[in-house]
Amino acid sequence: MAGTKQTACAWRYSGRHKSLSVVLSNACDSGQAVYLSRFRPQRCKCGNYGDPTRECRCSHFDIRRYMSRISGPLLDRIDIHIEVPRVPYRELRDTRAGEPSAAIRERVIAARRLQHERFPGTTNATMTNRQIQQHCKLDVETEQLLEQAMGRHAFSARSYTRILKMARTIADLDGGGPVQVQHVTEAIQYRTTERRFWQ
Repeated sequence: MAGTKQTACAWRYSGRHKSLSVVLSNACDSGQAVYLSRFRPQRCKCGNYGDPTRECRCSHFDIRRYMSRISGPLLDRIDIHIEVPRVPYRELRDTRAGEPSAAIRERVIAARRLQHERFPGTTNATMTNRQIQQHCKLDVETEQLLEQAMGRHAFSARSYTRILKMARTIADLDGGGPVQVQHVTEAIQYRTTERRFWQ
């Protein structure tokens, strides 16, 4: 991640208050903002920490200091955490067709339509606690799974709500039915990378 820890903290404040300030040499302007951000942080200076095929040359202290540039509260505010490993040569040469982009686009459009019908003018991301209770009801099996994950990974209350919002969105991509165990399982997977490397 480029920039300083102060830059990351500024982003965290901006995202929490849904506002954005633009500062020039002699002027400053602020306004409401809802935006999509993408982070691609390395875990160390050499970039090899966690890579199964390359040796990391950084000391443990250097790794901890480097990763501390991204605080826990900031990580908590990122909805999806995905580890992107190096792609093996065989997979690069794989000619099997995946799901076409056009089909994915149609599923996303349908999911957004469901959300706008549920919450006119907005999406699952803005659900309140009361709306989460109403639209993210879980059966006993799914409730137990989430409880176990909360304990195992020491997820925060913020992570809990984000998991449920994500599970609701995954269910919408799956046709809009009730939130089921496979939806919550996938949503949990999007939060576990932070606990593996930022502890």
